[in-house]
Amino acid sequence: MNVHEAISTHSRKQQEHLERFRLLDERREAAIEAAIRQCLAGEAFDTAAINEATAAINTHAKNGISPTRVYVTEDMVREAAAKQRA
Repeated sequence: MNVHEAISTHSRKQQEHLERFRLLDERREAAIEAAIRQCLAGEAFDTAAINEATAAINTHAKNGISPTRVYVTEDMVREAAAKQRA
């Protein structure tokens, strides 16, 4: 493999890695927004879906250049909901 092919392959793998991260992060953000909406509506909510996506992101980050994300607690959701009310 010549240098150009090696660079192209490396770039493609990085792009694929970042695209997978973007999809996982969108899933996490959607779960966060859903939990906040439920909290604002006074409904029961949990962070399971958020933290499942977080775990997938953090596992994925071990194999590339994407960042990790923190796990979310119910108190964090309540705080975010309170900020939206204000």
